[in-house]
Amino acid sequence: MSDYAAAHLTDIDEIDDGRCAFRPIRLHFGITSFAANAWTGRNAGDRIINEHDEAGEVEELYVVQSGRATFELDGERVDAPAGTFVVARPGVKRTAFAEEPDTTILAVGGAAAGQAYEPDGWELWTPFNALYEEGRYAEAAAGARAAADAHPEYAGLQYNLACCESLAGETAEAIEHLGRAIDRSEQFRALAARDSDFDPVRDEPAFQALVAR
Repeated sequence: MSDYAAAHLTDIDEIDDGRCAFRPIRLHFGITSFAANAWTGRNAGDRIINEHDEAGEVEELYVVQSGRATFELDGERVDAPAGTFVVARPGVKRTAFAEEPDTTILAVGGAAAGQAYEPDGWELWTPFNALYEEGRYAEAAAGARAAADAHPEYAGLQYNLACCESLAGETAEAIEHLGRAIDRSEQFRALAARDSDFDPVRDEPAFQALVAR
């Protein structure tokens, strides 16, 4: 396999979760040491970056690749024409809007200081998140299962699938995929112990064994 790769922005298909569609650059290239995605606002006024704060998680660098954007960072507005760099530390609430049609923002993120970056496969989970939010857990699980089977390396994808399976009454499957998530990343053991999505399986001995280790 070659040690380099190249692609134009439009070579990378967008993923749409019903909010802000994005192009999964990290996933496309198989990058494992940092996150990278690109969002495009088709029309002036479109939200490009979903509002979030990355509390306790990653630092993010945003680059306005084309067009013009307005960032809102902890309530302060920052004008950002093409070529602008914006850094947001963990905990800073951020979002961005297109001021011109076809405004594209590249986002690059890394782990919090002193931690190693671990890709969790959220890009692959994204198409099923809307079903989860709507309470259509069996449908979300059915869709995410194929992605999880094809990409067992992503603990976050396994974990989200297990959540849906638990809520859908698919007990054995939920425990299996939770076990896979924990095997890949120990952080999911403590998370599952307090996650209400696992209330339907909380009394199962196999679940208790997973979270008690």
